[in-house]
Amino acid sequence: MFTYQIVIEYDGTDFVGWQKQKNGRSIQQTVEKILTKILKEKVILYGSGRTDAGVHAVGQSAHFVLKSKIDNKFIFLNSINFFLYKKKISILEINKKKLGFHARFVAKKREYKYVIINRIAPLSLEFNKAWHVKSILNFELMKKAAKLLEGNKDFSTFRSSSCNSRSPIKTLDKVTVKKSGVQIIIIFRSKSFLQQQVRSMVGCLKFVGEGKWNLKKFEHIIKSKTRSNCAPPAPAHGLYLFKVFY
Repeated sequence: MFTYQIVIEYDGTDFVGWQKQKNGRSIQQTVEKILTKILKEKVILYGSGRTDAGVHAVGQSAHFVLKSKIDNKFIFLNSINFFLYKKKISILEINKKKLGFHARFVAKKREYKYVIINRIAPLSLEFNKAWHVKSILNFELMKKAAKLLEGNKDFSTFRSSSCNSRSPIKTLDKVTVKKSGVQIIIIFRSKSFLQQQVRSMVGCLKFVGEGKWNLKKFEHIIKSKTRSNCAPPAPAHGLYLFKVFY
């Protein structure tokens, strides 16, 4: 038996998310189907984590186990990407791993990136790739607010009601807010996240940037551990699974 890890880039706009579902087309199901076709054996794909409908990835990680060895990585990548490119999915890398490797369970850190375009004019090139916010955002205040999210905390305020994680307590290693022109990028790094945690935190940071909340109010919202106190979550199309660390 042979274990392989693949790194996947995708546009999540037209998918129901990473995980296989009955109500639509998923990334996992689409890639599994093509892998099974070109490798000529049943392939089950295991991802490093789920992404919701509309969420993108530039560094999703997944693995699968085969009975036969892949001899030529170049031919493999050419073949699978030939079938996937029209679906806006690309396999960037394939790496042979030791038996026992699991894309989800041995991951040490995950990094998500959220993109905001802060301008009046509508989006053309970044449509469905970023959150268009017209109101002027206080970038420096957002940076200060982001630091309040770092550390080991109860993140119940930012947890979706459908989240099945055993505990709302997570450790956010780092939250970075960067600005380049009208683009604001927020990067979150942690071992794992609650369902909708990142989008909920971004929605709250936007409230701070708009002046709807001051830092004291935001700190109170975090400590309240109450979902109803959370700002509306940011839309899925600005979110990217950026990198998985092993």
